[in-house]
Amino acid sequence: MLIKNRPGWAIPESQATPESVFVNRRSFMAGGAGLIAGSALPQLAAAQGADPTLDLYPARKNTAYTLDRPVTDENLAANYNNYYEFGTSKDIVASSRRLVSRPWTITVDGMVEKPFEIGFDDLVRKLPLEERLYRFRCVEAWAMAVPWTGIPLKAFVDFAKPLSSAKYIRFETFLNPRIAPGQSQRWYPWPYTEGLTMAEAGNELPLLVTGIYGKPIPSQHGAPIRLITPWKYGFKSVKSITKISFVAERPKTFWEGLQASEYGFWANVNPKVPHPRWSQASEQVLGTRERQPTQLFNGYAEQVAGLYKGLEGEQLYL
Repeated sequence: MLIKNRPGWAIPESQATPESVFVNRRSFMAGGAGLIAGSALPQLAAAQGADPTLDLYPARKNTAYTLDRPVTDENLAANYNNYYEFGTSKDIVASSRRLVSRPWTITVDGMVEKPFEIGFDDLVRKLPLEERLYRFRCVEAWAMAVPWTGIPLKAFVDFAKPLSSAKYIRFETFLNPRIAPGQSQRWYPWPYTEGLTMAEAGNELPLLVTGIYGKPIPSQHGAPIRLITPWKYGFKSVKSITKISFVAERPKTFWEGLQASEYGFWANVNPKVPHPRWSQASEQVLGTRERQPTQLFNGYAEQVAGLYKGLEGEQLYL
């Protein structure tokens, strides 16, 4: 695994503004000694070119979700990403800034009581946000430990009001080759699509992520909204979602369409099931040179193993 060295022009962390000062400044703005009403903050942020949801962060921490390893350094997590729309390199920060995430509309359709469209900035204020510490595991065998902020997917499902005939959820990202050079590569089955069963979506763990490290999520992580299912490999985490469909048939996902012999629908983490080209028995945590044993379901077996009873004949891993 290649870890990018910090460039010479980057200031040392010791010179960075302490987070407490930054947060206190944000709190001062929110309170404003009565001078600025909280309801005016989104309009003020938009006028200044800032993220109009900035006042929602940091969100309430859900202390039920803890980690057995240190949180990955924010700079490392920010500069080591997979986002194939913007290139195959891990260094796609600059390229991903072409993404314009406002205005951003999400279409909800398929087997729901009433299909609808909703602006992201409206959605994020209608449903509860919380911060959770999660492991993140890439199929390439590197891993992170990340504080994600988001909407529990289960809460979104309830909000969408699916019909009982819906068996799966299909997620779709944007399609715009003018800003996303990777989408000009015609051998990829664009747009990026992913899917979960309704049972998986109803589990407590999946998050529609809108923030990371106590701030709105940046473009390289999939702004303004992406999916995190922490017991699955990272390629299952669709970014920059524009459409969520409730369907009866299992969706054919992006990586299945590209290479079905290596990537299936389920993508659950299992150390005993190797990728056709490398082992999954261990993982390297980003920022360290130590390898650690991979955990079944990425350490979340207690919460999710029951979802797959009776499916032992399926290709549940990778």
